[in-house]
Amino acid sequence: MKKDAVRFAVPITLCLGLSPLAVAELEPISDAEMSEVQGQALMTVDNAGDGTHNFTRVTMGMDVKTRLNVDDAVMGGDDAGADLAVSDLALGHYAEDPNRVQIDGQTYAAGEVVRFQGAQPYFELAKRDGELSGFRMGFGEARGTLSGDFASFSGNLGIKLTQEDGTQVDATLFDESGIATKRRATQIGIPGADGTCSSPDQCVALTNIKSMNVGVDNGDGTVGFTNDLFMAFQQESVNWQQVNGAGVIQGPEGVFMNLPTSMNLDMQTLQNGVQRERTHRGTGMF
Repeated sequence: MKKDAVRFAVPITLCLGLSPLAVAELEPISDAEMSEVQGQALMTVDNAGDGTHNFTRVTMGMDVKTRLNVDDAVMGGDDAGADLAVSDLALGHYAEDPNRVQIDGQTYAAGEVVRFQGAQPYFELAKRDGELSGFRMGFGEARGTLSGDFASFSGNLGIKLTQEDGTQVDATLFDESGIATKRRATQIGIPGADGTCSSPDQCVALTNIKSMNVGVDNGDGTVGFTNDLFMAFQQESVNWQQVNGAGVIQGPEGVFMNLPTSMNLDMQTLQNGVQRERTHRGTGMF
């Protein structure tokens, strides 16, 4: 993929007190002096193309730590349903057990906020023949808990499932009829020999998973940052390049969410349900 970048840096100086006005002639500085200057660009603009679409990505040089609650989110809806429908959506949570190691590897006092972490937030446009084909927004790095009741999900849900023989497989999304799909899925599990899900032993409702750990399984019990968390809105299929340049992630027409998680569940846990993290200070909520 051909790629070029333009970077904008905005220096910010904090001044304390007043000093007499001084006027001096501006003089260029040498390359050696420039090499000693360090800083982070406030905004980076990257342009790329894959032969079908031209992409413009704007990345903000900032870190985000948040805890957020949303009552209901419905996107890509029509008379037949919605591409994404989730209630009681939350990013981050409150700690309950001071001895429990949280997703970021730290322990927190009961009631303390375990924030969702994001870095280098960006938005990106995809165009073909001068017309807008798609838009996405995401994070260059992200880690934290995401909670909610997903009645309908379109996209990739990075959950691993351990089968009875001990082997691990990628979880499959299914529609209400048990047909494997990545659009408006309502169930999750392992497909049978015919590729469908027709038994409660194979799949359960997506609402069984109340909270998910967004991030990358480091393989040693810790969770690292993922660079593939994004949400896209498309008029046609678009191949979005991964932020680290490792490959592309295809987003079909409509609303599409790429949700990488570090979760590895067995079928019994999936059937029993993954409990929701505490996402509100009060009681009896969510």
